[in-house]
Amino acid sequence: MIRIDEIYDHTFLPYIDRYIANTCMFYHDPPGRIDPESLLCSPDAELARNYIYFFDQEPIEINRMKPMLRSLISRTAPNLQGGVLVTSEKDSDNANALARYLSAGNFYYFFHGWAALDWFRGFHRTFMIHPWEERQISRTFLCPNRIIGGERLHRVAMFYHFEKYKLWHNHISAPRTCPVENQDVVTIASRLPTDKYPERMEIMVHCKDIPKTFPGETTQEMHSYRLSLFDLACDSLLYLVTETVCFGRRLHLTEKTFKPIAMGMPFVLVAPAGSLEYLRSYGFKTFGHLWDESYDQEQDDHKRLHMIATLLKQLDDLTRTEKQQLFESAIPVITHNWEHFYHGNFERILWQELMQMLEDIDDHLGDR
Repeated sequence: MIRIDEIYDHTFLPYIDRYIANTCMFYHDPPGRIDPESLLCSPDAELARNYIYFFDQEPIEINRMKPMLRSLISRTAPNLQGGVLVTSEKDSDNANALARYLSAGNFYYFFHGWAALDWFRGFHRTFMIHPWEERQISRTFLCPNRIIGGERLHRVAMFYHFEKYKLWHNHISAPRTCPVENQDVVTIASRLPTDKYPERMEIMVHCKDIPKTFPGETTQEMHSYRLSLFDLACDSLLYLVTETVCFGRRLHLTEKTFKPIAMGMPFVLVAPAGSLEYLRSYGFKTFGHLWDESYDQEQDDHKRLHMIATLLKQLDDLTRTEKQQLFESAIPVITHNWEHFYHGNFERILWQELMQMLEDIDDHLGDR
């Protein structure tokens, strides 16, 4: 298994040194930053002919990245002939636009699949996760939320639906103010389109359930990179994953999607269209035999959120006995996904994908 915090130094750089001649690697340290000062290069660009730029950990927001991109272009323009962009976004308009901006080749691998394997390792050898065969279901879903500003407008849209359909009694966390961008949830809600959310301001202004925290928390804690909330997961029918991005044509899932898989839960994804199909392409199974997953194919982003909310309401209206029966019917898929994640099959698929990407990059740069 790749240790994700060493993927550049221990995986990519040694491969480049050994197999892709005269090539340097640009990446960000610490990961997640997009300022020019975080952009590192190894080895020295002056000694290379080609470059590979890894922007594989965060979703692409070109306008916010432009100061850093100008720095990258200034460092590559004098002597580098060929360039390659590597991202974690597949079939992505944003990745295509960024590659055009850099006049670079466009390549992809599933970074966050590796991150999930690393961050959630070992939990199949603990007793922190309650056996799913013994669980007693009393809630419909578990849904943690922390950052709601920037690209996370879909999370505020889901708060609108939670209020509209009276779903707040489920296990949900929701901040009144975004802890990163310091914007109030009502201000963010004003960006929702009025034709899709006609009562958006009235609902959000008068919503009494925000802020909402989990038991034992005084604010919405950072749970993204670790497994947690085991007791709340134990009595929930499903995990509602509000992914990092949801809007636009791109496939970009993070470690958040793998939390229900590692914890033995069904899931619904608040994510870009096609995300369930994307996940199935890596060998996982989803739950279309138990409830309607047609939301995944809806290209209208806000209509897709409405479809998800309608599904949650339908499941929430079930009796406790019906929810228990539905969960028990999901156990074969839960077991398959858990074994696929923890017993090596997913890792083998990711390794084949990563090696194929590196070979394709070598071919691409070799043609320059």
